[in-house]
Amino acid sequence: MSEGQQPQQQANTVEYFLQDIEHHGRNERTAAAYQRVLTDYESFLADRFEKEPPEASYRDCMAWIHELRSTHSESTVATYASYLNRFYSYLERVGHTDENPMTVVLEEMSESIESNPTRRDITLPEMRSFVADVRHPLHRAIIVTLLKTGMRAGELCNLDLIDCHLEHEAQTWQPRAHIAGRPDSLFVSTEHTYGEESGGERRSASNKRKRETVIPIDEELKDVLVRWLAVRPDVPSDSRTPSATATEPLFVGTADCWGQRLTPNVVHHVVEQYARERGWYRTGGGASENVTPHYFRHFFTTHLRDRTGDRGIVQYLRGDVASDVIDTYTHNWGDRVRETYLEHIYSVTA
Repeated sequence: MSEGQQPQQQANTVEYFLQDIEHHGRNERTAAAYQRVLTDYESFLADRFEKEPPEASYRDCMAWIHELRSTHSESTVATYASYLNRFYSYLERVGHTDENPMTVVLEEMSESIESNPTRRDITLPEMRSFVADVRHPLHRAIIVTLLKTGMRAGELCNLDLIDCHLEHEAQTWQPRAHIAGRPDSLFVSTEHTYGEESGGERRSASNKRKRETVIPIDEELKDVLVRWLAVRPDVPSDSRTPSATATEPLFVGTADCWGQRLTPNVVHHVVEQYARERGWYRTGGGASENVTPHYFRHFFTTHLRDRTGDRGIVQYLRGDVASDVIDTYTHNWGDRVRETYLEHIYSVTA
């Protein structure tokens, strides 16, 4: 514990950290995962060593890791260790502890902690069979959009009507200027942040992209979106702003939250529902086993990269860190990105 640290500060370190990640745009599901893991860790320290987190040594952390291994898969242990590492990095940064004990722990752990651990291998025919079982127009639109764009669940929820430009009579609104001259495309903004107002409403998710992205819509996705728009509920009048059309969400609820913008939790629930029926989701299963909305981003990245052999285009579509290379795709969207995408994007409904 740092010199001069007050007992009350020490007792609230987990709470402070959770507030910090919430302010930095982590969605509710992610924040809940951190809270669950860190609360369990806090209880472990108190019960086993009668310590608070800032007092823990690397041996205390290793003891927790050892206990996790008796009940969790290696990929889940790796994920939880990464959570704890970020927590201690935060405590070190704000002066609640002198050093991060997880630095040594991570060096000694036998498994590596990767941002993309080994995942379930689903073939394209298997994914087509999965999609074929999804009949609900909204659910089908959610899953096909995620599979064919690689966007995050929160980014899908933040899509407004004006972010969609369809060359079809189903489009009755004016698309935003960024895609007005680019028919059959989706625009993913960088401006939306969890808990902050954007477009006249408070957002339930953040768009984590480093730059704005225009994603092509092929005929398959176009057909799914048109079918969704044919049954899409109207947004309740009491939730409209003076510039209602500009902020009306593309995807809205058809059940309990009728006509209201979807949240990431709803998207996760929809995907989990169908994945469980398929045997692709198990309570307690980790990222290597369970199919979630983020798995679809992994599926998109892997398959499109292998088909195109062009990492730059995949990075652009994913909205990854900007670079001079990505700038060339931004300015040559029509000739390079769109043509390459339409030539190589896989079909999931055939």
